[in-house]
Amino acid sequence: MSTKAEHATKLHENGCNCAQAVACSFCQEFGIDENEMFRIAEGFGLGMGVMEMCGALSGMAMIIGLSNSRGNTEEGSGSKGDTYKKLRTYIQKFKEKNGSCICRELKGVETGKVLCSCPQCITDAVALTEEYLAENR
Repeated sequence: MSTKAEHATKLHENGCNCAQAVACSFCQEFGIDENEMFRIAEGFGLGMGVMEMCGALSGMAMIIGLSNSRGNTEEGSGSKGDTYKKLRTYIQKFKEKNGSCICRELKGVETGKVLCSCPQCITDAVALTEEYLAENR
């Protein structure tokens, strides 16, 4: 397990949601205050509170967006199509490994069969984010 995955797991154990745990583990790399990212990511846990897209993947999306965006609100983001494409690739990798990207499916809410625990979703999302950053920086 990487240092970032260990940090993310510890954050989750301390009460961070899955999105917060993933996104906050990359703050130092991007010069972002961890408490600020904690606040930004809060609404993305538990599949945005309604068990839709896995929170860990929402955290991954935040970091991929930070890395790939041109970040110019006046001109719009000419990079967003590319960001969406890259994100789809990494979400697909997660789905291939875990069987879904939907929180309630991963947790087995309707079937009783857990596909992937929150700690494992976090670890996998951190690993995929690290893979993305290694390939795209």
